[in-house]
Amino acid sequence: MSLFKQGRYSGYLRPISYLIDLSIINAFALLYFFPNIDPVIFILFSSISWVTLSIYSKFYEVYRYTSELKIFSLILPQMVLFTLIMFALSGYYHDLNIRPVTIIKYIAAIFLCITFLKFTIYYLLQKYRVSFGGNYRKTAILGTTRKTRALEKFFNNNPEYGYVHIKTFDIKGPNGSSLDDCFNEILKETIDEIYCSISELTNEQINEIADFADNNLKILKFLPDNKEIYSKKLKYEYYDYIPILSLRNIPLEDSFNMVVKRIFDIVFSSLVIIFILSWLTPIIAILIKLESKGPVFFKQSRNGFNYKEFDCYKFRSMTPNKDAHLYQATRDDLRITKIGKFIRKTSIDELPQFFNVLFGDMSVVGPRPHMVSHTNMYAKKIDKFMVRHFVKPGITGLAQVSGFRGEIETDKDIIGRVKFDIFYIENWSLLLDLKIITQTFVNAVRGEDKAY
Repeated sequence: MSLFKQGRYSGYLRPISYLIDLSIINAFALLYFFPNIDPVIFILFSSISWVTLSIYSKFYEVYRYTSELKIFSLILPQMVLFTLIMFALSGYYHDLNIRPVTIIKYIAAIFLCITFLKFTIYYLLQKYRVSFGGNYRKTAILGTTRKTRALEKFFNNNPEYGYVHIKTFDIKGPNGSSLDDCFNEILKETIDEIYCSISELTNEQINEIADFADNNLKILKFLPDNKEIYSKKLKYEYYDYIPILSLRNIPLEDSFNMVVKRIFDIVFSSLVIIFILSWLTPIIAILIKLESKGPVFFKQSRNGFNYKEFDCYKFRSMTPNKDAHLYQATRDDLRITKIGKFIRKTSIDELPQFFNVLFGDMSVVGPRPHMVSHTNMYAKKIDKFMVRHFVKPGITGLAQVSGFRGEIETDKDIIGRVKFDIFYIENWSLLLDLKIITQTFVNAVRGEDKAY
């Protein structure tokens, strides 16, 4: 079971930092305030306060290119705000008789420990990158300017940041590389991040590079100059003193958001498995077996997060046939059984996918996964189709509750699906997930025209 995102991103680091810091906060609270306080109430209050403050002050937004000075600037407001909350708590519960000097000692102790551990992790991670070559990302730069040469020098002179620079492409000189040559080498070298000098590129080239990055799961960033990209929601960062623009900001790349979504997935899928599938599965199994020979469950390979294949489970709704992995069900499909027609209409056939959610291959909400053969076809045919694989696929999704579920009859269907999926990826929130789940339930009860 996977709690956090794998691959290019160090998804474990931020959640582990949260757990370590919360352990320190609550351990010292018991040391300084026990037995004057109720430990359960205090741990709940301090943990919620700390996490809320951390989100507000961006205390855990420490990246591989973050400087030591920036880390100190994150620690100071967190310390001040948490101190005020502790004094407010002692004032509200004045009968606890907690002296101000005790609070000051408590704050000093936890922040000395947290600061020490924060910098220890920071330097150990840098040492790990330099000594063992782990936790790194491969980079390529398009364009040769003063800024790109400075960025190349930054990558080469600072291995502790975890970047391995592969190549800088000259795309304007007399012997410059074409974009197709650049793309081929980027794929060959399995580059993770592409950096572009905007001044070296035309608007058409920028769009071509953006499409390539989207369709091949590459992170695309720009070195800004006098040109502007008007239609994009950009994320602004600094590598040392070099400004960097990220073309797409994905909320689920943030470790805290990943943990929140994963915890929600585990809790929600567990409740469905315990309270619904535990009794419904035997009934559906008997009905399926009575009508046709074959297995109760249908297993199909689909593409998930980072394009990785996984086995997606459903209740079998068709008679066993060799075309099941090649062709979608169509209206009045003769392969569909009588019980299959009912469970497809009510979406009961999808319920075993909650095991996929529990195992970490899927999420409750996300872009719907396609058959491998269809994914390969649409990846070549539909622009930005591959962007859907920046997050885990879902049992339901924004596209499905927006009229784009079921059979893909025309290109308009898949284009609409991709459009809504990308909107979901760029605008994810837990409230949006809850809204989609609610709408999915309403649609299942009401019935949908394309549920066949």
